[in-house]
Amino acid sequence: MASTKELLQMDLYGLLGVEGKATEKEIKKAYRQKALSCHPDKNPDNPKAAELFHQLSQALEVLTDAAARAAYDKVRAAKKQAEERNNRLDDKRKKIKLDLEARERQAEAETQKTEEFKITRTLEEEIARLREEGSRQLQEEQRLIREQIQKEREWRLNAQSTHADLPSAQQDKRKVTPKLKLKWKCKKDDDTNGGYSQEVLQGLLQKYGDILNIIISSKKKGSAVVEFSTVRAAELACKNESGLTGTPLKISWLEGQPVSAAPPGPDYSRTGVFTSSQTSLSSERDYESLVLMRMRQAAERQKLIEQMQREDEEEEVAKT
Repeated sequence: MASTKELLQMDLYGLLGVEGKATEKEIKKAYRQKALSCHPDKNPDNPKAAELFHQLSQALEVLTDAAARAAYDKVRAAKKQAEERNNRLDDKRKKIKLDLEARERQAEAETQKTEEFKITRTLEEEIARLREEGSRQLQEEQRLIREQIQKEREWRLNAQSTHADLPSAQQDKRKVTPKLKLKWKCKKDDDTNGGYSQEVLQGLLQKYGDILNIIISSKKKGSAVVEFSTVRAAELACKNESGLTGTPLKISWLEGQPVSAAPPGPDYSRTGVFTSSQTSLSSERDYESLVLMRMRQAAERQKLIEQMQREDEEEEVAKT
């Protein structure tokens, strides 16, 4: 545990990202989220991650113990009041204050104000007690984190093994970004294209997830292709979006329609381990996929344009 002086310089609430009035449940939740990302087992080559994990553990120890937290809050409140008083002083009074403090430091170098000494001493005693007794809550939280990290490792290995066993054609299919075909009724001489533009479609569909491309056909009105970054976003848009009231959308899959192949993730609800890391792990995979898709975005966009042109030409031929 850090020394009392070090703790006095740390903003324990800020370190955990919670308010000063946060409940114990909120403090534990914040600790879990931050400690998981910087756990030494997940960052073996990053010494700063280990240091941050240690500081988070110290913050949890103090803020989940009622007596230690009360003592820390008093020190924190005293510092805040002193800062507020200092901020209210004008330049002239600040100079007077600095001169006075210099004389006081010279005359009372070995003394402290009675109240400050008392609350600091109380915090020291509480920290000493925690050091002797150990923090049961901290040990329990760290045990849960270790269990979750192990489950995530097993899940990754299982997912990698399943992916390796898939036929090459199915693996190639999984690499295709999800694309939807949009159609709506529109007259040939309608300059507004039925009320749809790239901005309008972006506004309607972005609530379902990140959009990589929106291509509106330049040859045939009432037709567009939308490329999403994730299959889930495309699924939601396909199932739920109806478009503008006067000119509803007809949405169908063009590419990347999902196939159930991935193994289920670990069930955290049975063990009591918090489930926020499921989201973080999924987000990590989505981010990696998104980076790769961004690299191919220009080529995909050109491919979409060419594909739409071919489809429009085929439809024109079929009509004639």
